[in-house]
Amino acid sequence: MDLYVIRRPSAWGNLNELEAAGAKSAKVGNEEMPDRVRWIRSYVVKESDGRIGTFCIYEAKDPESIREHARRVGMPGDQIFPVVKTVIIREDPAEASNAA
Repeated sequence: MDLYVIRRPSAWGNLNELEAAGAKSAKVGNEEMPDRVRWIRSYVVKESDGRIGTFCIYEAKDPESIREHARRVGMPGDQIFPVVKTVIIREDPAEASNAA
């Protein structure tokens, strides 16, 4: 599997919607597509329109597997970027601030 970043801009109105989508995403990935996609982590951002967006890190067999996973969950999944290299200066903080 290869590593990808998926951009989901302004996909949710609030954190409750995001949490519901996250639960469904984990279930679909873990139970229906474990050999095709693996959700690693997501960075949740506040968009300029006030909605919630994400940058998600996935391992996947191919971009089509990511699109199929997104379709099954009912969330956007068209902005897919293959990761060429990871540069880590510092590990992610244990808990991101609520500045967003």
